[in-house]
Amino acid sequence: MDHFLYRDGVLHAEDVPLPEIAAAVGTPFYCYSTATLTRHFGLFEEALKGLDHLVCFAVKSNSNQAILKLLGEMGAGMDVVSLGEYRRARAAGVPGERIVFSGVGKTREEMRAALEGGIRQFNVESEPEMAALNEVALSMGTVAPITVRVNPDVDAMTHEKISTGRKENKFGIPIGRAPEVYAEAAKMAGLKVVGIDVHIGSQLTDLAPYEAAYTLVADLTRQLRAEGHEITRLDLGGGLGIPYERSNAAPPLPLDYGDVVRRTVGDLGCEIEIEPGRLISGNAGILVSKVIWVKAGEGRDFLILDSAMNDLIRPSMYGAWHDIVPVVEPAAGAETHPYDIVGPVCESGDTFAKQRPMPPVGEGDLVAFRSAGAYGAVMASEYNTRPLIPEVLVKDDHFAVIRSRPTFDDIIARDTIPGWL
Repeated sequence: MDHFLYRDGVLHAEDVPLPEIAAAVGTPFYCYSTATLTRHFGLFEEALKGLDHLVCFAVKSNSNQAILKLLGEMGAGMDVVSLGEYRRARAAGVPGERIVFSGVGKTREEMRAALEGGIRQFNVESEPEMAALNEVALSMGTVAPITVRVNPDVDAMTHEKISTGRKENKFGIPIGRAPEVYAEAAKMAGLKVVGIDVHIGSQLTDLAPYEAAYTLVADLTRQLRAEGHEITRLDLGGGLGIPYERSNAAPPLPLDYGDVVRRTVGDLGCEIEIEPGRLISGNAGILVSKVIWVKAGEGRDFLILDSAMNDLIRPSMYGAWHDIVPVVEPAAGAETHPYDIVGPVCESGDTFAKQRPMPPVGEGDLVAFRSAGAYGAVMASEYNTRPLIPEVLVKDDHFAVIRSRPTFDDIIARDTIPGWL
């Protein structure tokens, strides 16, 4: 469910008509709904009700500080994968004890900064990282809380570029080697083992991979405890999918996911951490764009928009689907026409959809990409010297710009020409 609905023939974000925002900030722009964000976070809280737990928002899905502050004030933790994300979370007011540091390539600089600023735990991904973290902690006279990320070799049955739990993926330590790695960690005076971490992928639409992975984690928990390790926390990752294509069957609900958690690890007495991102922010955001031209081609027609692959790269990178709808509601029974929907970037890959049936749209009309709140603005670039586009947050009948569009002068001023030129 989201809060982007037609009212009086115009698509609204909550109680704000989208053309009103477009007139104020220009196009293209991202627009987020406060009501949708809060509702989706609440679904995970409800799913884990009765369990000792912390819902850590995956900052990589949407790192705008306004979003982080909104969720943080609701009690969310944060899952970060870089020092930049860590600093964003802290700047948004999230305390260090609610921040989990994930990622396969943490540097010593990042480790030191997180230990200085406060951290809930590091999800350690390799033995070299574990040794480095131990050295950093000892040099600071402190102890770093860790989980070890295990790779259970479970196929998440999702896109190959967002699958993270198979043995050929770069993430984690093979689960079969976990006992020896935990034995090594126990010898390191700068580390304190607090639990186990697992994350098998993103955009999962089936709960069976979770059940398989969490069952393996439960078995590992019992084994490690029998070997003398104190396992008090299980970080189960995130990855629950959203319905990008409204005509498809809906993915499992957080309540169903919560049942899997209870069934597999609920009897272990561990604090449960989960790291949802997409399901909280994905359907809470849209990308609004304007039609520049309608172009007739050889055997196909094109809708050329003012948004491009640098604004929303998911279709080019993953072949991802986004529902694209006119902002002005089409008449009932309006005929559709197939278009290739493309942007102005000089790449054939700058294509959002091929032969997508669309109701009548023309030059200057607004269209909205649904389910664009996750991995949209965060993956944007300034390719072709196109400015990053504004982000807008709506609450009820008002809106605020939470990231402004830079000017061309802002972009160009960042370059430095050496004195010999």
